[in-house]
Amino acid sequence: MTEGKIIKSIIIYAIPLILGNFMQQLYSTVDSFVVGNYVGATALAAVGASGQLTYFLIAFCLGASAGGGILISQFYGAKSYDELHHVIHNMLGIAVVLGLVSTVVGVAFCPQLLRAMGTPEDMMPEAVLYLRIYFGGMIFMTFYNMLAAILNAVGNSTKSLQYLVVSSLVNIALDFLLICGFGMGVEGAAIATVISQGVSSILAFRYLAKVDAPYRVVFRDISLDKYWAMRVVRIGLPAAIQNAVISFSNILIQTGVNAYGTNVVAGFSAYMKVDGFNILPILSFSMAATTFVGQNIGAGKRKRAFQGAAMIFVINLCYTLMMTAIMLGFDTQIISAFSKEPEVITSGVMCIWALAPFYSVLGVIHSLAGALRGTGDTMGPMAIILISLCLFRVIWIWTMTSRIDGVMGVYLTYPTSFVLGAVLMVIYVLFKYHRSKQKKEKLW
Repeated sequence: MTEGKIIKSIIIYAIPLILGNFMQQLYSTVDSFVVGNYVGATALAAVGASGQLTYFLIAFCLGASAGGGILISQFYGAKSYDELHHVIHNMLGIAVVLGLVSTVVGVAFCPQLLRAMGTPEDMMPEAVLYLRIYFGGMIFMTFYNMLAAILNAVGNSTKSLQYLVVSSLVNIALDFLLICGFGMGVEGAAIATVISQGVSSILAFRYLAKVDAPYRVVFRDISLDKYWAMRVVRIGLPAAIQNAVISFSNILIQTGVNAYGTNVVAGFSAYMKVDGFNILPILSFSMAATTFVGQNIGAGKRKRAFQGAAMIFVINLCYTLMMTAIMLGFDTQIISAFSKEPEVITSGVMCIWALAPFYSVLGVIHSLAGALRGTGDTMGPMAIILISLCLFRVIWIWTMTSRIDGVMGVYLTYPTSFVLGAVLMVIYVLFKYHRSKQKKEKLW
């Protein structure tokens, strides 16, 4: 990342990352596709409504992996290998603790959480069953996220991709076997997901335990040293809080959608699965910006860091405009792949037209936020995202949805928050730039 052509370095790093995230998203999407087509709309809605709860409980793991990834990219770029070793092994210690806590909380309280979201009663038995099995294997998800963060931060995203390809194929095969072959419904979908996540975490750990590199993992060194664990948490806490709070706002949105019944929930869930794929390149290039900027700043190459961040901004803009055109042009076909029921399709298509035109705005937010995190500034992007993608959404849900007829009032929560976030992020970057010029400091 610190040598050679910038665009080549970014693409070589980002493509495996995009494909890896694609494979990870494939877990839940295949679950939804199979249960939607072979079980029914209620099962599709149950799996979809469970998604925000699972993301909420792993938010702190994702934040810690982001914080650890920033430290790893900087220490690896600066060739500070002792510090690198400490960060890696404390990240894995954190993963174990968070995985166990998430399992206990998720298994014990998922019925209460689902009811608090206003989940329709006809969905409850399947949603509770799916979540309890899913949370039972949470340790695999938290551990793999940390292992993947290590590989990605040192620029070895190809390996994490390989493991995700294998586990995704396992997941797809088990979905069809357990759901279509054995008729296990949402139970089969959850079991398939847990087993496939276990496969990816075992493969990644095996590689890192054997690799002849400064980032090698030594099992007996996995620990929770107060100093190093707190460094990871301190840098990752903004991202963790951001993930948790955004997830909370999404739970409120899901609660609003739940009020319109099972078929509307199913349509919303179908769109969100497709949307998850659409935003993967945006998020992946944002992660690439963080790693690229972090490594080049660590190596003292600030101009190269700025050039890479600018290039990623343009790439995200071009991609999002293309995806908007595709989504609007094939709206009905996309949703009907998950369900043939008219009300489900109508709900999903309505969601497409509310959100897809604003993908480029979301690209602005994440491109700038990723670059800023690479400089070590995690608080600024966190504050902006909390204001726009959480606080504003909560206010909108409580004040505006009752004034707009139908579920469209709930759907519009997303694009309005995107626009606010992009405006605030641009203002913040310009503010930092002018302040750095006045103080004769370098932003990058």
